[in-house]
Amino acid sequence: MSEARGKLSKARERRLNVGATGEIEPVAGHRHKLLILLLILGLTIVLSITLGRYPISLREMSGILLAKVVDIEPFWTVQQETIFFNTRLPRIFLACLVGCCLAAAGAAYQGVFQNPMAAPDILGASSGAAFGAALAILLSKGGRLTTIFAFVASLLSIVLVLFISSRAKGKKLLSLILAGIMVSSLFTSATSFIKLVADPNDQLPAITYWLMGSLAKTRMRSLLFAILPMAAGLIPLLLLRWRINLLTLSDDEAKTMGIPVRRIRVIVILCATLITAASVSVSGMIGWVGLIIPHLARRIIGGNYRHLMPATMLCGAIFLLAVDNVSRNLLSTEIPIGILTAFIGAPFFLWLITREGEVV
Repeated sequence: MSEARGKLSKARERRLNVGATGEIEPVAGHRHKLLILLLILGLTIVLSITLGRYPISLREMSGILLAKVVDIEPFWTVQQETIFFNTRLPRIFLACLVGCCLAAAGAAYQGVFQNPMAAPDILGASSGAAFGAALAILLSKGGRLTTIFAFVASLLSIVLVLFISSRAKGKKLLSLILAGIMVSSLFTSATSFIKLVADPNDQLPAITYWLMGSLAKTRMRSLLFAILPMAAGLIPLLLLRWRINLLTLSDDEAKTMGIPVRRIRVIVILCATLITAASVSVSGMIGWVGLIIPHLARRIIGGNYRHLMPATMLCGAIFLLAVDNVSRNLLSTEIPIGILTAFIGAPFFLWLITREGEVV
């Protein structure tokens, strides 16, 4: 039995380590790719700081940061320093975190549900957040309360999904997905009703804009609000990433390896849902990131979640930060980021599925 188990594990590992070239890649090759992605992310962050209506050069950025450590004569304006710390830096970090979380949640859901079309909104977290934000705007609760309402409603939708699926008969995973579809539809209908009764001159445009997704109003408090639940979800996903591979096996195969499949599945789902709720509550509805980025990462680094999860997080951060740069610099008025991710994501996903003839 142990010999057969060992052969199964080795065969599984060889298949998961197949990269975009179709050949089995060594662990060192995966590490090099992760380092390259990390370097690209760092360069994208530096570039993002310099871009905007009020440009900040690399020299000015270095001076602003250095002035916090040593006493130097300012060669930058007070306005540039204020924008750097209060607006641009929080927005860049939040874009990285949201992209990282949505991509990681998508990869986790695709592994747990064994479905390449699974996305962060599969269990209704996004629809719940949309309802919470719309309700807050209808009640004239602006700013921070809108974020809190969205986060709480998103968690409420997941509680409903888990409760309904626990009472359902039959396969648990299928019941979970069906419950997610039902709850998502319920909250979407409630959001539509709120839009119907909202003030068309004030509240309705605010709700519509929030639903399109944006990081325009990001401040340090938004970053501080989201970072704790994001960390609480991302860290367990990183620590359990090698076990997600076993969830892609059948329950019987995983149990022969002594792995508590059900417990790990529940933990992964809860962590993925938590980071989805935190992300949507501060950024609005941003689609496609959690669907296309895991597939892109698989093309780069293979299907082994030991390497796929960190690669997906890095790719998600790079992608959303790059899209956000386009959002705030392409036109004189800022384009909602959710619109751009759909414009970029849909053709890109079509390219992915037609390049090899299937989604892996």
